[in-house]
Amino acid sequence: MDKIVSPCISICKTDPVTGFCYGCARTDQEKKIWKYESTDRTWKEKNLDEIQKRMEGWQLTTFRESYNHKLKNGISLFKKKNSESN
Repeated sequence: MDKIVSPCISICKTDPVTGFCYGCARTDQEKKIWKYESTDRTWKEKNLDEIQKRMEGWQLTTFRESYNHKLKNGISLFKKKNSESN
């Protein structure tokens, strides 16, 4: 079974009001849970669905575009653009 790729798209800043990351809409606790080896596939799939429900408009569009790029190419669009500008 394929590994589920982390939803981190390398825009790691937390909104001080909501507590959600601007890039992936996860909480700090959710980010930690993703890193545990014991976290199962079902939890990760559910969390991916939950975080996308927190987003709307440009944030959701940007997340989906960057996450899909990460799934296909192994790197987020943000990291890719940063590496090209260096």
